[in-house]
Amino acid sequence: MEANTSPFKIILGSSSIARRTILSEMGYEFTIMTADIDEKCIRKDKPEDLVIALAEAKADAIISKLQTINHQEKDDEQTILIAADTAEAILQRIPIGDYVKDAEPTVLITCDQVVVCEGMVREKPSSKEEARQYLKDYSGSHASTVGSVLVTNLKTGFRKGEWDRVEIYFHEIPDEIIEKLIEEGIVLNVAGGLIIEHPLILPFVKQVVGTTDSVMGLPKALTEKLLREAL
Repeated sequence: MEANTSPFKIILGSSSIARRTILSEMGYEFTIMTADIDEKCIRKDKPEDLVIALAEAKADAIISKLQTINHQEKDDEQTILIAADTAEAILQRIPIGDYVKDAEPTVLITCDQVVVCEGMVREKPSSKEEARQYLKDYSGSHASTVGSVLVTNLKTGFRKGEWDRVEIYFHEIPDEIIEKLIEEGIVLNVAGGLIIEHPLILPFVKQVVGTTDSVMGLPKALTEKLLREAL
C-alpha cells in the first residue's frame, strides 16, 4: 500500500478484498472497520434506495463503534466515512464525538452493492443452488450492478452518498464453468454471485457499459468526487 500524503485519514468500512484493492490503487492508506448490521432488515423498493440505505446503516454502526472507543484513543487526524450504497445523496449531520476536536480530518468509507437481473434485486446468494440459478440467468443475457458510496467527515459531520450503475452483457456461460465457480465458493460472497474479474467468468463477459471498478464495489471517480466534497 502506498503512503498517503493527504492531510486526512481514511477508514474503509468494508471487509471486501476488492474494495481494499481499489482504494489502495487510488493511492490511499487506510484502516478497516466493519459494520455489524442485519442487512435483510433494511428493505427498499428501488435498488438505488436500498444500497444508499444500507451504506448509511453501515456508516451509523461504525460511527457508534468509534464513539465507544473514542475515549481510549485519540487520533490527530480527521476521519471521513464513505459508504457505498444507493441512489440519493445523504446530507444529514451525525454525532461525531471527539473527532470534531482533531486538527486534521478523518474519512470513513462504507459501501454496498446489489445486482439487478430481469427486474429483480439480487444480494449475496443464500445457497449454492441460488448462486447456480443466478449465473444461469446471466448466461447469454445481461445484468446490472447498482452500488453506493457514502462519505462522512467525522470532524464536520458532513455526509453525502451517491450511487453508480453498470450494465453487463454476457455470452453463453457453459455449465461446467458455472459448476467450477460454485465449487470454488467465492460467488457465494458477492452480490448476485457476480464477479466479472474472475478468470473463469471474464472470457464470457461480452460488454461492460460503465467501469469495472464500480462492478467490483468501489467506483473510483465517484469516490474521489465525494472525498473532495466532504473535505
